[in-house]
Amino acid sequence: MGIKIYKPRSPGRRNMSGHDFSELTKTSPEKSLTAPIRRTGARNNFGRITIRHQGGGHKRRFRKIDFLRNKIDIPATVASIEYDPNRTSRIALLNYVDGEKTYILAPVGLSVGDIVISSAKADIKPGNSKLLKEMPTGTVIHNIELRPGKGAQISRGAGSSAELVAKGDQYCQVKMPSGEVRQVLSVCRATVGQVGNTDNENIKVGKAGRTRWKGVRPTVRGMCQNPIDHPGGGGEGRGKGHHPMTPWGKPCKGHKTRHNKRTDRMIIKRRSKK
Repeated sequence: MGIKIYKPRSPGRRNMSGHDFSELTKTSPEKSLTAPIRRTGARNNFGRITIRHQGGGHKRRFRKIDFLRNKIDIPATVASIEYDPNRTSRIALLNYVDGEKTYILAPVGLSVGDIVISSAKADIKPGNSKLLKEMPTGTVIHNIELRPGKGAQISRGAGSSAELVAKGDQYCQVKMPSGEVRQVLSVCRATVGQVGNTDNENIKVGKAGRTRWKGVRPTVRGMCQNPIDHPGGGGEGRGKGHHPMTPWGKPCKGHKTRHNKRTDRMIIKRRSKK
């Protein structure tokens, strides 16, 4: 796993970098674990754009990832480390002893031939899955559930990880990737280790066309638009933009939008310094 630097043979290549894919052991996915992705161009059934800046991009197939890890006490062998175009992290193909095959997110340190298991008796090593109450304090974890049995929702991106900082009878305190300390039910499941492909944050796209390959269309700044199209548009000369607004007049860029009193009691320490 490393970064490949291109020679500056063109303006787009000059500041471009990419993955060397040295950690991959297989180029084609397991066909039984893929599914087609229906492309809508971010339009609804009336043909109107409901999400801006989406469309185009390379054709991809979805990889079915096991975020539940509910095959308890059944060991599995890592068959391959593969590329997934739908996420920043790498995925690992598991072959269970009962014949079933699944994909999981590949953590740092997981390699072909390793044995992983979801069990209360599992060792604290990358790829093993346990309940939070079954892990020792200080364990680095990822793929964390917020509701038991719903599947992992927290810390799934490349290079992300959380830390189990305290345990109680009903709740455990988990330090999130953002720095927030939050209470999570002790019967929620998590996976040991840090998500792999840690160099993803250091990749330089280099040119606009590479973003279009990902299905991201151009974004025009509000201050460059007309007054009818955006609150920040228009004016004689160049304006400062004043208060940042969305195209629909809602505050943004630092404006707090979280109003969830139901889960406020779960937050022990916020990520902000206030």
